[in-house]
Amino acid sequence: MLLNGENKEFKENITVSELLEELKINSDKVVVEVDREIIDKNQYSIRKLSSASEVELIRFVGGG
Repeated sequence: MLLNGENKEFKENITVSELLEELKINSDKVVVEVDREIIDKNQYSIRKLSSASEVELIRFVGGG
């Protein structure tokens, strides 16, 4: 799968939730885009990814 512009390998049919868990990313602080479509948070546990998926993770960072 293409993850933020880099080829990465994960198990086939991994869900968005599983991907975030594996990467230790809090789902409350990220927007997930799959194949140029923003995925709603309530779809994270059912949206499956494949080796052909293009995934972008956009993280929110606080600062001041």
